[in-house]
Amino acid sequence: MKKGLKNLSKSALIALLEKSQITIEKQQAHLIQKGENEFRLQSDKERLQVEKAHLKVEKTYLEAQIAELRRMRFGQSRERFIVNPEQMLLPFAVVPEIKEQQQEAVQQTITYTRDKQKKNHPGRVALPDHLPVEEIEIYPEGDLSNMRCIGKEITEELERIPAKLYIKRYIRYKYAPKSGEGEHLIASLPERVINKGIPGAGLLAGILEDKYVEHLPLDRQLKRFKKEGVKISPSTINNWVKKCAEKLLILYQNLIDDIQDKGYLQADETTLKVLDSRKKGATHQGYFWVYHDPIERMVLFDYQSSRGYKSTECILGDFKGYLQSDGYSVYAKIAKNSQVTPVACWAHVRREFKDAISNDKARAEKALVYIQQLYAIERQARKKEMTPAQRKEPVSNRIGGML
Repeated sequence: MKKGLKNLSKSALIALLEKSQITIEKQQAHLIQKGENEFRLQSDKERLQVEKAHLKVEKTYLEAQIAELRRMRFGQSRERFIVNPEQMLLPFAVVPEIKEQQQEAVQQTITYTRDKQKKNHPGRVALPDHLPVEEIEIYPEGDLSNMRCIGKEITEELERIPAKLYIKRYIRYKYAPKSGEGEHLIASLPERVINKGIPGAGLLAGILEDKYVEHLPLDRQLKRFKKEGVKISPSTINNWVKKCAEKLLILYQNLIDDIQDKGYLQADETTLKVLDSRKKGATHQGYFWVYHDPIERMVLFDYQSSRGYKSTECILGDFKGYLQSDGYSVYAKIAKNSQVTPVACWAHVRREFKDAISNDKARAEKALVYIQQLYAIERQARKKEMTPAQRKEPVSNRIGGML
């Protein structure tokens, strides 16, 4: 090779060098392209790994959302709650002993429920004792003179006498002095719900019960009256309901006064659709604010058009004592009053841990076990019919022994 290069001319050497240079440049370009391809493949691999991790996280999130939607759609109503995506992890761990207690408690509950269902099969529901009884004695046909009674079989059936309309006629006799001088005497009418009206108290009570308890509209009640041969105009029955509402307003105001004087109330609000008088068939959203006195077992429904703070002023404006509610901001604002002591609700707390089972089953179940033990104390106090003072006094001692 070297001998061959010595014999080449100058121009031939230059041409050979140029050809070699081109070959080297092609090889360098090929190596650069190969390196870039390898780098690009490596980058694509890393990018795909990152995308795979993101997709895995998104898949887990979507599966949790689907499970929550299924629970809301098909689960029991008391457990249909929305999971808070910003929920933090619980700051404690479950020890193996607690987990065994959880499994044992669940197993005992299932076994107890199954045994109870087997032993306490209800069968036919017993007829209530407070109903009047009409006895019908039935004897066998034929000659019984040479026979003696050895027993009897009793068969009961529930019967009904349909409600009936009747006229209550007050006959008041008038008296005048025999001398013809002096005032005439006549007995006074009993007090009536609607003065100078024809409906009696029982009829009005039935109309209100059918409308507001049985949800039977007034027009259907009018048709029922018509079937019995009694014609009542729509304006008349509407006026009866209005007069009854005016009478009941006095009782409602007394109920408000009683509720406000209690030192312990439970409060919550719920939505309802209200017919719009300005547009036929249209509705707007209203709110029923519900106040419950658990000691006296009194309940007050207060309708308001909004869910704001002002809607509570008519009932809780001057309230003093313990107010139990959920975490709604309006109740937190009320609790800023120095005369109001806010009280939380364990049922609302339990819901959060119930929803957290799908995210962190072990620690969520530990919290549920603690709450279950608190419920056990409550059941014990209810079984012993303890007064509020008795419940408050020994509770600290009992918790230490049961938890």
